[in-house]
Amino acid sequence: MSYRYIKAPTGYTLHKLDRSRDALRLVVSSILLTLGVMAFTSVIYPMIAYQINYAPHLVESPVISPNSVSDITGNVISQNVKQAKASENTSPTFAPEMVNTALDYTNSNTWFGQPTTSGVVVDPKIFYFSIPKLGIDRAIVRNDHTDLKQSLILYPGTAMPGDLGNAVIFGHSVLPQFFNPKNYLTIFSTLHTLSPGDQIIITEDNTTYTYVIREMYQIEPGDLSPLAQNYGGRYLTVITCTPPGTYLRRLIVRAELV
Repeated sequence: MSYRYIKAPTGYTLHKLDRSRDALRLVVSSILLTLGVMAFTSVIYPMIAYQINYAPHLVESPVISPNSVSDITGNVISQNVKQAKASENTSPTFAPEMVNTALDYTNSNTWFGQPTTSGVVVDPKIFYFSIPKLGIDRAIVRNDHTDLKQSLILYPGTAMPGDLGNAVIFGHSVLPQFFNPKNYLTIFSTLHTLSPGDQIIITEDNTTYTYVIREMYQIEPGDLSPLAQNYGGRYLTVITCTPPGTYLRRLIVRAELV
């Protein structure tokens, strides 16, 4: 290998190679990479933790007896359940619900593919919902609108708290790290951490109803069975999306008045 030396022009001063700029680029690249990894894991980790720690304990939708329950119109709901199960086997609904950003899940009308209100609600109701274990204290529940950004929603046509039948309440959820019990967009983000035996408190007109959770399970989005009305007792069903931060399935929390 040969070398060639070129004489510097008159007045030229040799400068040391400045590596500070390269070091700065390396630092900035490392910071951006770290932030990217943190953002990715903050989304993936809650889903993995949910699947490992909680999903195994959430059984599939229980078998419903057609002799004991009916839907909110008084019809036996078993046929609805069969249709929902058939549609699950032939055309899964979770994919479009995950990727279709046109669906607004802050509107409870989109949750079961049918409207939760039809025109003006004749008998608007407002009451308060609390879960001491999660720090949720007197969250407002209403049945006269469908905007989950404003309040929890009582599905119209289902029972009122304290009455025979099944009161069905919807709430929104996001990733658990954003849980805020005072924000209706995040209020049910940790609902999956509850267990049978935990309490849900409903307050209406200075009357307090204490419900105890009996079972928790998850269903496909098209399964209408949680709306079933069983008039053999006083029940409360709480519904949100699961796994947290997705719209893949519905988490169902069933409680009974004590």
